[in-house]
Amino acid sequence: MPQHYENFPVASVLLPKRLRKPVSVIYAFARAADDFADEGDLDNEERLTLLGGFRDELDKIGAGLPPATPLFNELREVINRHRLPLQPFYDLLDAFSQDVVKKRYAHFAEVMDYCQRSANPVGLLLLHLYDAATERNISHSNAICSSLQLINFLQDIVIDYHDKNRIYLPQDELAKYRISETQIARGDNSGLWKPFMQFQIERTRKLLQAGAPLGCVLHGRIGLEMRMIIMGGETILRKLHKSGGDIFNDRPLIKPGDWIFMLYRALRKK
Repeated sequence: MPQHYENFPVASVLLPKRLRKPVSVIYAFARAADDFADEGDLDNEERLTLLGGFRDELDKIGAGLPPATPLFNELREVINRHRLPLQPFYDLLDAFSQDVVKKRYAHFAEVMDYCQRSANPVGLLLLHLYDAATERNISHSNAICSSLQLINFLQDIVIDYHDKNRIYLPQDELAKYRISETQIARGDNSGLWKPFMQFQIERTRKLLQAGAPLGCVLHGRIGLEMRMIIMGGETILRKLHKSGGDIFNDRPLIKPGDWIFMLYRALRKK
């Protein structure tokens, strides 16, 4: 099954009804572009060409010209109605294009640079939909979105390596903890794997907590949605910590009981 784009709350029932359609359209754009980068048997040149076609469609929207596809006609309507900036869409395409050609990250700054384009634009677009794109809210949103992207990386180490030949873990940190690609390939959690993962988990938790005030700043169902997103990240991090970071044998997932507890906590935090 395709591993579709995971950094978007897909028109959750918690969202106000007026926002479900625009969120769904933006998600369809991100999902399709992500599939260009990841799915099927295309070579790199073909993948980049398809992503370039999406850039051309964005260019048409920016120039006030009619797009050539139904998806971008819907997207143009959403962008115009809600006065959304175009740059976040270009940033997402840049991140997906990077996925095609870049498989390793030398240090954490490179990983965060990727997060700024692969995840943060999603939060920025949501804030614009909410009419809440203040400087402070954007800062909190960036922290949340980047942390959620890092959580995806930790959760999907095995999938990224075996299915996509990608390692988003910083190479210098792997070397510091004497962890080789061979160890990841074997699914071997011995040696310094546990302290390495605990370091990754704690850094990501601090980043998520730095953005958490946004869940209380936003009001109504939008705030509830945001608190649920934050708690989803906290839940995965807690499970990663409990397993000692053993994603080879215990990939953390949010289960039905977790959703009930998260909703209870989100309702109490308003």
